[in-house]
Amino acid sequence: MRTLFLLLLLANLGFFAWMQFYGGDGAQRDPRPLQQQVAADQIRILSPREIGIAAPVKPAAQRPEPDTRACVEWGSFVVTDAPQAEKSLEPLALGARLTQRRAEEVAGWWVYFPAQGSRAGATKKAGELKARGIEDFFIVLEEGPWRWALSLGVFKTEEAAKGRLEALRAKGVRTALLGQRETQVQKVLFEVRGVDAALLARLRVVAETFPGSEIRDCASPAGGARSG
Repeated sequence: MRTLFLLLLLANLGFFAWMQFYGGDGAQRDPRPLQQQVAADQIRILSPREIGIAAPVKPAAQRPEPDTRACVEWGSFVVTDAPQAEKSLEPLALGARLTQRRAEEVAGWWVYFPAQGSRAGATKKAGELKARGIEDFFIVLEEGPWRWALSLGVFKTEEAAKGRLEALRAKGVRTALLGQRETQVQKVLFEVRGVDAALLARLRVVAETFPGSEIRDCASPAGGARSG
């Protein structure tokens, strides 16, 4: 009888122990895993800098460089054409920013009428040109094969001479010729200082009305005479 009682007691203790550790809800049988979890208030997102990844750097905004030139020159013109070119600049009101200089250039091309044989022939051809509104020419008076020819312009480059020839043809002059002629010519160039993009655009519009002329950065005067 005593033995049976001990067996029943051991059985009850064993059942009690099994229920405490293996029976019921998992959270109730072992609360320690919950206690060992990382606290939520300690979780945070690391920045790229903290984990060693460099954040992308935005390029600094670049300011556009001002399109301003210290000096540009427009030319070149023979002395007789310079007053007309200067007058075309008056609407720009350049004031003291405008100066002019003279330089000797070797002209290798010209637009011309061949020698007319006499003063009378040259004068007649000159009258035909004036009737078409063309005033910028001169009669060659020097002795030689070109005496009594009419020069309609001398130019440094063939391209500039072609521009002059095309402008004359647009006015109805069909028989003028283009040829090479090495000669030393005094030219006039107009210099404009402090030229921004807007003024440069206006200067180019003016230059288009004078075929063969061009606008470029000022060159060294190299002994050329300046005047206001």
